[in-house]
Amino acid sequence: MQALGTLIQAKGIGAVAENAAGLEAAGADIIGMQELGTDPLMYLAMAATSTEKARMMSNIVVAFGRSPLALAQQAHDLHELSGGRLILGIGSQVKPHIEKRYSMPWSKPAARMREYVQALKAIWACWYEDAALDFRGEFYQHTLMPPMFKPNQRDFVAPLVYVAAVGPMMTEVAAEVADGILLHPFTTPEYINAVTMPAIERGLQKSGRRREDFHIVGAPFLVTGDAEEAFKTAVHAARGQLAFYGSTPPYKPVLDSVGYGELQPELLRMSQTNRWAEMAGLIDDGLLEKLALVGDPADIQKKLTERYAGIFDSCAAMVFMDEGYEEGYFDTQLANIIRES
Repeated sequence: MQALGTLIQAKGIGAVAENAAGLEAAGADIIGMQELGTDPLMYLAMAATSTEKARMMSNIVVAFGRSPLALAQQAHDLHELSGGRLILGIGSQVKPHIEKRYSMPWSKPAARMREYVQALKAIWACWYEDAALDFRGEFYQHTLMPPMFKPNQRDFVAPLVYVAAVGPMMTEVAAEVADGILLHPFTTPEYINAVTMPAIERGLQKSGRRREDFHIVGAPFLVTGDAEEAFKTAVHAARGQLAFYGSTPPYKPVLDSVGYGELQPELLRMSQTNRWAEMAGLIDDGLLEKLALVGDPADIQKKLTERYAGIFDSCAAMVFMDEGYEEGYFDTQLANIIRES
């Protein structure tokens, strides 16, 4: 597997260049950045200037908060700056955020995402291959591109596009029109085998492609610690994070896959009355083991290999250790664990 390291948002944009150089030196094949209070493409632009080989990947940019043309332009500029190293990872977000935070339209998210990716590729075909721009869809129309608005620098092929997906409809769309998929950390081997992989196969069949033409990025939870107390702290933090995700209705099918579906509405009721501390106690050892890779580094490598070798092509990690969740944690040992799994 390729190893994916994530930039640390809390350090601020002024620390990005040093952070990115450190990730590459530690063995990151891909450097990612999320959209959580920052513009991930701005951070990745800074990262591109201090790295040489690692791919730059947004993980994710909220697609429906931007027009396809606006995002295509941003992505093109970053692609040129990085020397052709950009992977544009996009996601839908959820209806309240799109309508109330971004003030953008929401409808038919899977169908809209299919069209969004097709629009991006049509725009880039115009720019990189001199194709006529004549994209006419249900949600997006792009039919005007005078020569003065086409980028002058087109030294590389267009960026790759990966789509974040959890449910079967979005997963199928990703495999149909995108170059790869970004899996959510809140998943299980059972859910991947029963839901994710069959949906990917359906999408690939629609596009006439094979599995080797499509890139799967995983991001499992890792729970570890160097000493007993540190390990207990990491486990507690992981239980709280998993309870938060488990309270979200769209993730109920993941819990159903391992026989814990009845827990979701209970977690939701507790979250609505701010009983967050109590919620962590409902994530028992059996569920924790299903949702995370738990143990010392040797245990984690063995479990990662057993569960996801042959499925994940690249792997990031949400790491819980010592004081809890370690934002952006990545070192040479973790890179080697991922690569050798």
